[in-house]
Amino acid sequence: LSMCSKLCYAIGGAPNQVAGSAASFFLQIYLLDIAHITPFHASLVLFIGKASGAVTDPVAGFFISKSRWTKIGRLMPWVLACTPFTIISYFFMWYLPPFVSGRVAWYVTFHCLFQALTTLFQVPYSALTMFLSTDQKDRDSATAYRMTMEVLGTLIGAALQGQIVASAHVSPHCAVNPSVNTTDSWHDTASIPDPSDPLSHQAKVYMIAAGVIAGVYLLGIIVLFLGVKERDDPYALNSDRAIPFCKGLALTMKHGPYVKLTASFLLISTAVQLEQGNFVLFCTHAAGLRNHFQYLVVTILVSAALSVPFWQKFLQRFGKKCAACGISWMIPFAVMLVTIPNLILAYFVAFISGLSIAASLLLPWSMLPDVVDNFRLQNPHGKGHETIFYSSYVFFTKMSAGIGLGISAAGLEFTGYKPGICRQSDNVILTLKLLIGAVPAILILLGLFILLFYPITEESRKETKLALEELR
Repeated sequence: LSMCSKLCYAIGGAPNQVAGSAASFFLQIYLLDIAHITPFHASLVLFIGKASGAVTDPVAGFFISKSRWTKIGRLMPWVLACTPFTIISYFFMWYLPPFVSGRVAWYVTFHCLFQALTTLFQVPYSALTMFLSTDQKDRDSATAYRMTMEVLGTLIGAALQGQIVASAHVSPHCAVNPSVNTTDSWHDTASIPDPSDPLSHQAKVYMIAAGVIAGVYLLGIIVLFLGVKERDDPYALNSDRAIPFCKGLALTMKHGPYVKLTASFLLISTAVQLEQGNFVLFCTHAAGLRNHFQYLVVTILVSAALSVPFWQKFLQRFGKKCAACGISWMIPFAVMLVTIPNLILAYFVAFISGLSIAASLLLPWSMLPDVVDNFRLQNPHGKGHETIFYSSYVFFTKMSAGIGLGISAAGLEFTGYKPGICRQSDNVILTLKLLIGAVPAILILLGLFILLFYPITEESRKETKLALEELR
């Protein structure tokens, strides 16, 4: 597998991460402080959107598994067909409609469309890993390229969005540090103009950011199409029959390595989603870092992008299960930031969190092909199961993330979050601290505990590789 093919494959996945990163870091604060919908309604938007994407995963896997081979492959047509609709839905997800009463329905509709369409992209794109090469090292290398570019895409999305929309969250009287005994008038003063005006500066900068990211999306897909050639199933015999989707799904749910891997990383990915979804709110309202959040986000993602090659070398030398210990690094530092909010400490925590996030992104996608190979060895005369594995994995991680984000937004509603004010109540600040510190720490520790029982080792990977070569 040539370096050019790996690079083009990796670039193709970056646009999804560019758009997803902007939404992960900024959609919640946009809904609360720009669209001025209540935290409860924001939780509905976030949860229903994620749930719609999750539900689309098995549906996409079902139809993709039944797709016939075309001149450009079996998976590539799906990637190309959903791209223009994804771009349109993404732009309108950040558009502030002139009406107020139906605004919640607007954001639910376009967030659901965006999540469903990105699923129609992500399932065939991620399953494409299995059809680039038959060699495990090639696939691991392609996955490392992909993760590096996806983290860079996450960085680009957060940096572009953060720099363009930063002025929407800065208010002159909020920049002044008030005394501890803040007056009620200052506490209740809204920092954002009337939300009914779709031509306000705040609404315009978010639409500009959406347009820029939509352009990046289109460019990445063009590179993927021109630079990657999809291969047919290299292990399939003419006599092999495609596994029916429902039967394949039942088999995957009984496959021990897959169940343990999925259970572990759905907890870990939920923790990362909670960190991303609440980090800007935490910096703005709980840590006194209102003017630094965009730089802290960039620090997290630069650290993550630079550390992906390190983690790839680490897992090659010490094994994939051993590399999972790096995910836990963020826990003590996040707890320190919550208890001792300090600017220098915040940047250090951002750097360490980037290292952990890189490990949490790389490992599941590097381990999933091993699980698919293990399943193939146990079911040698079936084919078409790759999309079932990838679609169901994305389903579980999205659903868990949607539940986590929905509960976190509902928690802000319960504790009295008020959109657009300079200083939130102590209960809201405590909730944000729990969502950044304690809750992700518990989820990560539980996920790593489950991963201890993951049965595929480096030795068993080599045995599987030899057995599949013999089968081939």
